[in-house]
Amino acid sequence: MTEEPKPKDSFDGKTMSGAEMVVQALIDQGVERVFGYPGGAVLPIFDEIYQQNSFEHILVRHEQAAGHAAEGYARSTGKVGVMLVTSGPGATNTVTALQDALMDSIPLVCFSGQVPTTLIGTDGFQEADTVGITRPCTKHNWLVKDVNDLSRIIHEAFYIAQTGRPGPVLIDIPKDVQFASGVYTAPRSMPRQSYRPQLDGNSKAIEYAVRMLAEAKKPVIYTGGGVISSGSDAVRLLRELVALGDFPITSTLMGLGAYPASGKNWLGMLGMHGTYEANMTMHECDVMLAIGARFDDRITGRLDAFAPNARKIHVDIDPSSINKIVKVEVPIVGDVAHVLENMTRNLRALKPVPDKETRKAWWDQINHWRARNSLAYKHRSDVIMPQYGIKRLYELTKEKNAYITTEVGQHQMWTAQYYGFEEPRHFMTSGGLGTMGYGFPASIGVQIAHPDALVICVAGDASIQMNIQELATAMQHKTPVKVFILNNHYMGMVRQWQQLLHGNRLSNSYTDAMPDFVKLAEAYGAVGIRCSKPEELDDKIVEMLECDKPVFFDCIVAKLENCFPMIPSGRAHNDMLLPDEANDEAVRNAIDAKGRSLV
Repeated sequence: MTEEPKPKDSFDGKTMSGAEMVVQALIDQGVERVFGYPGGAVLPIFDEIYQQNSFEHILVRHEQAAGHAAEGYARSTGKVGVMLVTSGPGATNTVTALQDALMDSIPLVCFSGQVPTTLIGTDGFQEADTVGITRPCTKHNWLVKDVNDLSRIIHEAFYIAQTGRPGPVLIDIPKDVQFASGVYTAPRSMPRQSYRPQLDGNSKAIEYAVRMLAEAKKPVIYTGGGVISSGSDAVRLLRELVALGDFPITSTLMGLGAYPASGKNWLGMLGMHGTYEANMTMHECDVMLAIGARFDDRITGRLDAFAPNARKIHVDIDPSSINKIVKVEVPIVGDVAHVLENMTRNLRALKPVPDKETRKAWWDQINHWRARNSLAYKHRSDVIMPQYGIKRLYELTKEKNAYITTEVGQHQMWTAQYYGFEEPRHFMTSGGLGTMGYGFPASIGVQIAHPDALVICVAGDASIQMNIQELATAMQHKTPVKVFILNNHYMGMVRQWQQLLHGNRLSNSYTDAMPDFVKLAEAYGAVGIRCSKPEELDDKIVEMLECDKPVFFDCIVAKLENCFPMIPSGRAHNDMLLPDEANDEAVRNAIDAKGRSLV
């Protein structure tokens, strides 16, 4: 086999220290930003970073925030997010971010320092079994004991993180390896021969799936984050497929934006807090095409009642996701873009002529469910309703190509329901792990990636305090993110479940010692804005948008508003709680009488 030609400026085969190898590998991989926090076990690497100008290091205030910022950067760009932390607590603080990235399939490369190889296993200062700790929450990880393996491993790590089903990887580098000298190897086109994800789906399965869709009387397409991860071609082909077959389409939280919210075939989000029309369409469909989604419990509800009459097609690049939770008739393992290209080609060639009366009846039924207006809420003139807050934020920013991140809780679901996402990679949120503290550092990562864009983090008053120290990061790196806080003085989703399930015994879900967010923002040198009157909301949002600094917008909203629609956990899609049925006492009585569980 012939060797690949070396570029003129290649450092391939040159001798350098381990720390130099890390920096050179990052340069060779085209890395532009690294999020991290220094410490003794990574000082050789930080010293090399100081002496180069090819990429920028973004200093965060907590290692978990480094991971979430790298996630935001990766999710909004499609590139690999990179983080660098020290040994011991530096590495253990990244575990939440790594698990978050694993569950949401976000490509991250985490470099962690380690005590010298001679001290491993001695309980040395700031020693931890980082590889052991992070093995369950990474796609792959390495402890590098030989400096001559280091550059090859780094290039492998980038390849593994971003191919197949994307995910986080970790490289643990002892301090003596960083000082040691070895031979650097440049990236290879296929750095790990044993890892080759399948890209093209089985052609026979695809042909069969297309015929099923063409002949379906009640079809539906259900998409997840895998469509967005696959890239712009996948998004384009998905929209083409929907138009070709006039298929109804819904998505998971992570899939929002793959199909435009203004599209005529859009049903809204699916699942626990999805729309009535999306959930009822899923329940009544006869053929379901699931693309880049993993059938998690927030989507399926009661498994034995999930789409009970449907023949199911599942497209996913991860073979372990196929038939893991929901058994399907047609499994297709492959990259979403590759499979969708084949599906659209087959559908065009087939030239199906659907039964117009049957298809019209299906759309008439869907429009009947739409008319239920499941996202309706009671507007009040004396207080800002949280739904109204999100709707006004959307109306005032929809022409600005904004990037939206969220924390986790009621505000996250209201954002998914009321903010219309037209394009992919404009909505960053923690889906699988549900990590409070994700949204604010993620917004900083997004702003770093898109310095001229409008970036807004929608937060709750509880979750913003999980990583609130990152306001210092935003100020230092001049990232003018806007944090729109729906402040109801509660851990809203926790309070909602306690109200509906636990006899309204609000155990520790009320926060008595709430900070003054305006003064807190000002203490960091940022801008604070507070609004409690509906009639003042638009003007103050505009004030926030026109500010060239980070802003904390303290939006005081109705304290006890619940997030509906809601499918109680373990219940079927056609068994939803809707807003106009959700009188507090009536809901509690209905649950008590029928023994229903909401969590």
